[in-house]
Parts: sequence; C-alpha cells; structure tokens
Amino acid sequence: MRRSSGIVLARLLVLGLMSRHRFRGCEASRPFSRNLCLSLIVLISGAASAEPATESNLSFDNTVKPFVKAFCSDCHGAEQQKGDRRFDSLPAAIADDDTLVDYQDILDQLNLAEMPPRKAKQPSADQRRKVVRWLTTTIARYHQERSDTHRGTMLRRLNAREYRNTIRDLLHLDMTMFHPTAAFPRDQMTEHLDNVGQSLVTSSHLLANYLDAAEEIVNKAIFPLQKPPVRKWEFRDGFHQQPEIDQVHRKTNHFDHMTLYDVIGADKPEGAYGPIHAFAEGVPYDGIYELRIKAEAVNRLHPYDDDFLGTDRNEPLRLGIVPGDHTVGELHLSQPIEPLLAEIDLADEAKWYTVRVWLDAGYTPRFTFRNGLMDARNLWGRLIKKYPEQFPKGLKGIVELRFNAIKHGKLPQIHIHEIEIEGPFYDAWPRASQVATLGNQWDGSEAIGQDEIRQRLAAFMSRAYRRPATEADVDRIMQVVQTREHSGRSQVEAFADGLKAVLCSPSFLYLAEPDQQELSSHALAARLSYFLWSSMPDQQLLALAANDRLQNTEVLSQQVRRMLADPRSDAMVDGLLDSWLTLRDLGSAPPDRGDFRAFYHYDLGTAMRRETFMFTRHLIDQNLSLVNFIDADFTFVNKPLAKLYGIQPPDEAGFQLVQLTDRRRGGLLGQASVLTVTANGIDTSPVVRGVWMLENFLGTPPSPPPPDVEPLDPDVRGAKTIRDQLSKHRDLATCNECHRKIDPLGFALESFDPIGRWRESYGRDTKIDSSGELPDGKKFRDVRELKTILLERQDQFASALIVKMLAYSIGRQIQATDRPHIDQILESLRQTGFGARDLVEQIAFSVPFRIK
Repeated sequence: MRRSSGIVLARLLVLGLMSRHRFRGCEASRPFSRNLCLSLIVLISGAASAEPATESNLSFDNTVKPFVKAFCSDCHGAEQQKGDRRFDSLPAAIADDDTLVDYQDILDQLNLAEMPPRKAKQPSADQRRKVVRWLTTTIARYHQERSDTHRGTMLRRLNAREYRNTIRDLLHLDMTMFHPTAAFPRDQMTEHLDNVGQSLVTSSHLLANYLDAAEEIVNKAIFPLQKPPVRKWEFRDGFHQQPEIDQVHRKTNHFDHMTLYDVIGADKPEGAYGPIHAFAEGVPYDGIYELRIKAEAVNRLHPYDDDFLGTDRNEPLRLGIVPGDHTVGELHLSQPIEPLLAEIDLADEAKWYTVRVWLDAGYTPRFTFRNGLMDARNLWGRLIKKYPEQFPKGLKGIVELRFNAIKHGKLPQIHIHEIEIEGPFYDAWPRASQVATLGNQWDGSEAIGQDEIRQRLAAFMSRAYRRPATEADVDRIMQVVQTREHSGRSQVEAFADGLKAVLCSPSFLYLAEPDQQELSSHALAARLSYFLWSSMPDQQLLALAANDRLQNTEVLSQQVRRMLADPRSDAMVDGLLDSWLTLRDLGSAPPDRGDFRAFYHYDLGTAMRRETFMFTRHLIDQNLSLVNFIDADFTFVNKPLAKLYGIQPPDEAGFQLVQLTDRRRGGLLGQASVLTVTANGIDTSPVVRGVWMLENFLGTPPSPPPPDVEPLDPDVRGAKTIRDQLSKHRDLATCNECHRKIDPLGFALESFDPIGRWRESYGRDTKIDSSGELPDGKKFRDVRELKTILLERQDQFASALIVKMLAYSIGRQIQATDRPHIDQILESLRQTGFGARDLVEQIAFSVPFRIK
C-alpha cells in the first residue's frame, strides 16, 4: 500500500456518515443523500494523499478551532447555518455519529477545495494541510475504536423479477407470455434498488397473490397429464382487421388477404396489427406451434420520397409475430404482453414461410409490420396532398382520404394471403415442467406409495428451498398432501396442492441466511445466483455447495466466470442498469409525439436500452476497463439509432459494434438511454441531469432543496435561457450551495435534446452554451472536455459503481463497516486495469458478499 495507514483508514471508513441515517432515524436536516455525497468525495481529492501529521503539537484547540472560527463560522455559525450546518460549537472530540458527520463534512470540503467558497477568504496551504491531517487522524481513530453492531443483511424475500426467474428455472416453464406476478404490488425501491430486504415488505395482499400465483403456476406445470393431440387450423380468406380499414378492404380486396401498413408505435394505429379474428380464442394448450404463412412485401420500391414516408427501400419489409389475448383488449390494438415471437424478412413476391413459436393457451398469433409506416391515419391525407396528381380531385374527409390512399396509392405494405397453424408440439413428453414437479416415471394416472410421494416432495423442496429439505420441512407438506387426498382430491391433485404450499413457504419466498456470521455454502450459492442470474442456483452450484467447495476462492472464481458466460447473466446486467442508471424509468416520461416522431416510428426506446445493455455486456465479456463508461471509442447501434446520432450506420440490419470518431458520443454520457431517462419527454433540465450525474454517475448525491425554496426563483424577468434562469436562482444563498455542483454537470449535457440528439441551439436563435466550471475551479467548454476531467477521477467513478454493485449483490444498503472492503476492491481493480469482469469477481470475493 502506497498510502499511509491513517489516510487509508480514513478513506476506507468515511461511510460512517451513513450510520446515523440507518440507526438513528436520519433527521430531516441532514438527509442520507448528503452523507453519501460526502462519503465518496474524499476519493477524488489529492489533498488526502498527504502523510499523517508528525508534529506533536497539533491539537483541536490550536489547529481546528481557530481555523473554523476564521474560515467557517460566518456561514456555519450562530447567525447563519448554510446547508443547515453549524460548526462554531464543534466539540474537541468525536463522541457520536452526529459529531462524526460534522468532522467529515469539514474534511471532505477541504479536500475538495470547495470550502471556503472561492470568493471568500482562503486559508494558506499550510493551514489547510494541518487541519486535514488532524481531522483525518481523529476520524480514523474513531472508526478504529468504534464497535460494529450494525452489520448484516436482514431476511430478504424474492422481488417480482427474481420470483419470475426462479419459477422459470425451478419448474422449467416458458415465461414468454406468462406473468404470474402481474397482480403483485410493485416492489418498493431504496436508492433505485428493488432488492433491498428492508424495503421488500410482505402484506396480506401480497400473500393472497402468492396463493393465486402458486395455483396458476403448479396447474400450468403439471396439467394436462395426457399429451394433447396435434391439430391444424387453416385461414385463407375473411381477413377482417379493424373497423377503420375494413370499410376500405371490403371494397378493395374483399378481405381475401390481410394488409399491414402501420408500425405498432403509432398513436392511433391503422393496420398495425393483423389479428386472426376467426382464431380469437387462441390455441387450446401451451406448446410449440408451427405457423406457415404465405406473405409478400408490396411496394417496397414505391414512387414516393423515403424521407417523407420514413422508410428505407433498401431494406426488406419485415413481418413480426406477437401474441394476443382477446380477454384483455382488442386484438387490433396494443396489449400489455406482446413479446416479439418471430421476425421474417419478406421477398417482393408471395412465398410461404414457416416458423415455430411458443404460445400459451388462450393466445393467438398476430402479425405486425416491423419497419412499416408511421401514423397511417394522418398519412392518408398527407400523401394525397403531397402527390395530388396520383389521386382523384376534390377528396375531403378521413373516409375519402383513407379509401383513395389505399385504393390508388403505392404505399409499402405487407400482404398475408394464407395462414396455417399446427400444434401443439413438444420437445419431449412428459414435459420438462412435469418431470420437475412429478419426477420421472409417474404421470399421475396411477397411485404410488407414500414413501415415493415423500421422496418426490423432498427432491422438489430441496431445489425450491435452495438447500436440503429437512425431515420437518417434508412432514409439513406431507400433511397437506394427505389432508387434501382424504378430502377427495386425486393423488396427483393432492400432490399438486402440496407443491403449491411449497411455493407459498417462507423457505421459498425468502432467501435463507442462517444465524451464523459467515454464509453457509448453500446460502452463498443462492447469493451468487441471485446476484448473477436473479434466479435460483443450478445443479452444479448446489452440488458444490453440498460439498462446501464454494468457500474456495479458486472454485468461486470459476463459478463466477461460468455463470457470467450463461445467458441468464443478462438478468444481472439488466438489473444493474435499472438500479445504477435508473433505466427502468426509460419511457416513464414519453417524448412528445409531435417533436420526436422517430422515437415511436423506429422503437428507439427499445434500441436505446439495447445499446447500453450491449455496451455493458461487452465490457464484462471482454473484461474491458470501467473507464469506457466515462469515455469510449465504440458503441453498439442499429440503423435508426445511428441516424439519431448522426454517425455512419452499420452495413447489416440489427445491432452492430461501431467505432466512434466523435467524442461527444463515447461512454454513457453520450448514450441516448441516459440522455432520455434524464429528460422529461418535452424538454431538458440541467438540474435534473446534473443531479442524476452526481447521484448515479459520481455517487455523490446532493442534499434535497430546502422546503421553503421554489424549484426556480419566480423572479426570472429578463432571463432568456435556462442558464439565465439558473443564474438568478443561484443568487439565492440557500440555493447556491448545491447548484454550483449540480448546474455545471447539467450544462455539459444541454447540447443533447430530450431523446439524445445533438443540437446547437434552442429553437432558431438561442445558441446553447454547454460550458461550465466545477467547484474545484476546473473549466470545460463542452461534454468532451468534461469527460476529460472525469477521466482524471477514475477512482471516484469506480468507487460509486462498486458501492452500487455491492448493494445490488447483497440486497442491502452499504454501511460504514463496508468501506474497508470497498476500498480493497478499488485497490484490486487499480492493479488490474479496472476490468469490468474483474469488478464482478471482486464483489463475489468480498467479505460483505460472503457474510450475513
């Protein structure tokens, strides 16, 4: 270690600021967000690297007290308490966490050179150095002597996504359109995390939902006991779609084929979905169904301007297949559950295409135009107005315009002439879900002995509980089975009821972590699997746990790498991005349809998230440096996203890795997902983006505004831009403290509009100024120069990410006693070049991860 022990310990333990929030109630005057902000600031400071004091004459009375009186008391004294902080009565020793907060505040602000304010009287370098040394040593000594009574992860239940994934893997069910948690209350968030034990409360309403879900899950897994017969359905005409266009098709094609015009993102779609109304009831059983479709791309090479239609004539027209459920809404409109089941590139002539898709019972296939027109309802009239020579004269009204645009126009469209559906098919019978529940060699048609029932229950329960089921565990469920059988249920139905009880058991719903300090092997296996897969351990992990081999670091490393290579680890990337970058909120403030049509036409919301996911996944898979999150010379885009960015699109369809020459786009701060989730859908705010950066990117969230301060100073007369408004806002002393940290970061991103497009001005005349000055005096002209500054603060960024990933991995907030382990992870990452996969491994190796 290059740093002296006193400094290192202080840097490790600054999260002691948090302890009062977690265990003393977090007074409103000193919120936890402020404490976390201060806790990480030390990492960016050069001053903290100084050697500890060797002068024996340094004391509180001759060093700190006169310093505070000279440089702090004017703003933090008896008459004025900026930031709700008062230091003139600072005690000479740290007796409790309240005093620790004050000591740490002063130290952090001095290390950052943010205090005293730049316009105020400044201490000499020697004065600052002595106070920093004394405070650092005193804080370190306090932490060394402070007993730890707060460590521990409280009993944590599975959140909704973990529950779904666990059901998928436990019972081998296809969850594509099966959402047993749809009625569950939304999981509560803590610091954007959805898996913090103290927030995952269990209510009577949730318990009732668990019962309903267990009933549905087990019935789906076991029944029907007999293999359903294969059936075939054929549809060759009578293709009604939706009332608005049926009135045209009745005269033009007599419903002898289905016609798709719109993309599904249209506001009032017309011809966006192609339902089979004659098959509205859907398939009778869960299973694989073979779809044979005779379809063609029509008018791909149309006579209109591509930019006017928003299509690319060089791309094949793409047919999509999504499920529909007539019980939840009209089949020609969007529905809550409609995953893309298949996609087909169509030829410009009628041909047969065959795909196999999974469909749940009651779902019917629907057809979509993946790269079709946008807002066909409005396009009918716009087309006739732009190309009047191609249509009859004097047309008025939506009915006439729609009819003539369809009858005489040459718009790109998809025709589906015939549809055949055959199934269900199964990869094996009994199905995997039946083997997982009933076991091998029992189809439920004949009774088996009680010992056999007990063995099958014990096997299922051991997997469900993620540990060996005890005799007492099995006895309780056997009692359920026997009671149900005595009440008249068949043996298999009684057994199914026992499985439902298992799925409602605390041993299934909660992650079992025994009373001892160090996690048991089975608890460690579960923690690892829910970290990397958001699901239960697989057989290999459980076998290693049974032999106590997971405690071996080499074995643990092998398992981390194996699990990261498994597609299930995508859940970790998704969960982390939601918790760290708040990407779960992407789309919660939909962009204005008038100004941002491309967002809906090309499904840019999905593309934006996909870019950030693939970028993060690539860093982990290739073990590339975390510094790429700050700035990188590559990203992943498809053609619509490349067009949004103004960069060369990939040669092939879909997402491709592309090299970046424009540093505005490198790293997360140039990705549209981040830029969209930090906007309100209509406009941008430097405050919102600046707060997001401090909180999520740098790990230093500002304090919430005082309750008596308006969001913006109402007196903004003469302010022409948001910068002018914020300048007037910062004139308020109560606002300046935080806004001088927030606003510069937000200004750097102002050149990106609400969906991440680059812009030079607000409207026609007001040029955007994206320059700024950070509290330490460093200046930048735009986002590129800001990233250059941030690259110098790699430790701060990496530490913030470590804190978030560690909290995500263990399901609790980070505590003061975790700080040494965070710093140890940081030091290990420095030595290996900040590798992204190394970070995941170091989290799994860390003490907080391996203890309760």
